[in-house]
Amino acid sequence: MRRGFENKNLREGKKIPVFKNVVFALRLVWKADKRLLLSYLYSNIIDNVFQYYIQSILFLKILLSIIDSGADFSMYSRKLLAFFGVTVFVKISVWASAYIRQVSTKNVLKVLNNMVFEKAAQLDVGQYENPEFYDKYQRATAVMASGYFDIVCWDVAAIVGGIISLLLVVGTVISINPMYLLFLAPGLIVFVIETAKSKAVYKRDVEMTTNNRTKAYIQRTVFLKDFSKDMRTSNIFSVMMKRFDGAIKGNIEILKSYGLKLFLYSMASDLCSVFIPIIGTYMYAGWQFVSKKALTASGFSVVVSAVGAVNGMSWYIQEGLDDLIQMSLYFQNLREFFDYESGITDGEKEAEEFNCLEFKNVSFRYPSAEKNSIENVSFKIEKGETIALVGINGAGKSTLVKLILRFYDVTEGEILYNGINIKEYNVDSLRNAFATVFQDYKNFAVSVFENVMCRECSEEDKIKAQTALEMAGVWDKVKTLPSGGDTVLTREFDEEGAGLSGGENQKVSTARLFARNYEMAILDEPSSALDPIAEYKMYENLIQATKDKTVMYISHRLSSAVLSDRVIVLENGSIIESGTHRELLAHGGKYSEMFNLQASAYSGEEVPENA
Repeated sequence: MRRGFENKNLREGKKIPVFKNVVFALRLVWKADKRLLLSYLYSNIIDNVFQYYIQSILFLKILLSIIDSGADFSMYSRKLLAFFGVTVFVKISVWASAYIRQVSTKNVLKVLNNMVFEKAAQLDVGQYENPEFYDKYQRATAVMASGYFDIVCWDVAAIVGGIISLLLVVGTVISINPMYLLFLAPGLIVFVIETAKSKAVYKRDVEMTTNNRTKAYIQRTVFLKDFSKDMRTSNIFSVMMKRFDGAIKGNIEILKSYGLKLFLYSMASDLCSVFIPIIGTYMYAGWQFVSKKALTASGFSVVVSAVGAVNGMSWYIQEGLDDLIQMSLYFQNLREFFDYESGITDGEKEAEEFNCLEFKNVSFRYPSAEKNSIENVSFKIEKGETIALVGINGAGKSTLVKLILRFYDVTEGEILYNGINIKEYNVDSLRNAFATVFQDYKNFAVSVFENVMCRECSEEDKIKAQTALEMAGVWDKVKTLPSGGDTVLTREFDEEGAGLSGGENQKVSTARLFARNYEMAILDEPSSALDPIAEYKMYENLIQATKDKTVMYISHRLSSAVLSDRVIVLENGSIIESGTHRELLAHGGKYSEMFNLQASAYSGEEVPENA
């Protein structure tokens, strides 16, 4: 089973900096909206002091003292009215703090989610293919989704309020008889026990992360429209359910492995926090009151109440510490997520007008792969050239695009833009020099116009987007939608939204190319979802739109190759042929074989058995 970095840290005995992680969380909250922490502190302190000290100890002591001294009822009534006034003040304060938290919590989540989204946008693409990093990313985002920031603030406030109240109660008990401290002392051991218990719970949860991610993936795919047809027309559902059951059984085994340990921790904690303090104090107070006559009725009542208050506050503080330890372990993930530095570093140069792009002896191996995906590739594209990079699926074509755009850096060799290594350029500047249509195109749940322009659209933008959609061959469809180009794609967030076919979606994605200025166009399988006629029309429009531009077509379908100045044939990550369409046909090599096979398929001829 693969496990995340934190699981390794715990298994290897590495210490998790609890205090540092809690401070990190509080700083983030303070930066986002300091009212959240302040309101928790105010309400917890005032509520704890009132509940465990004023109400349970001080007020009881005052009233019983009045009775013991034989004071008149008016004195008793005044004390009751004073207590009523304090109660009203506390309840109003707690209510006001809760209202402030409702507002500030939303502000905190907004600010911190934006921070996470911005950081996620800076991640190397390769990290999304790393299971260990993805486990860590999932646990980091769970901090936001699960409201852990609220929990941390509540825990800190609970501990502070509990300690203040505890000191007041203990001070009152000491004034009666210091011996009672002996029975309260075992409660301190509870904090040590609960700390060990919290770490065990976290280790258990970390071990369950991969199983939980499997469950979440299966739950998602069962409900997503993208998978619905395959789910209903094949046996893949049973395969997925078997994986789902396996993940649940895996979690059950993990829970069993920690069951006895957590039970023993709980029993030891109860012994130190409940049995010894309560039984010991009651016995000693009873002996003093009944046998020694050394304790008044009011003193006995205060001591008995104090034991309950101390026990309650100890649990309150312990619960806060318990949560803080667990939360700090989760915030370790978020802190490491924010501390993550991209392996793709920015250069200082700005990409200028395109002159040439050159691969020089480039080799590349994906992280964790056993062999290179690209092996010693060299070629050069001059300004104004149209290049077709062809080969069967898995030949390494799309990997070259990822290297050009610096989603990954080369393992060996170098890529030059205008004769300068692309690592010397600012990444955003370099990527903006290319207009790219990806093989795994994606459209978003925003309007068609916004999908094309990739921004909120002015009226001028909409005119430009419409022209781009016309050139992509999809405007005739778009204008029939309920709101034309303003129609939101998918009905997920808009009942008036619309769905498009695979080919129509690809044309919308390709329209982005027609709507922008660029130095070089890279089209990775731009017609993979289109039929041959639509593909031909699209290439006609692409030729017109990219006239006098530099273009790289990447495809295993060879329609683009016929229209290109030069064809480069890839196989197993290496260049095996290069030349014009005519030259490669005449050569009779791999390209000629691929072209003839596809031509015969389109014409309906049978493919020779020895082809």
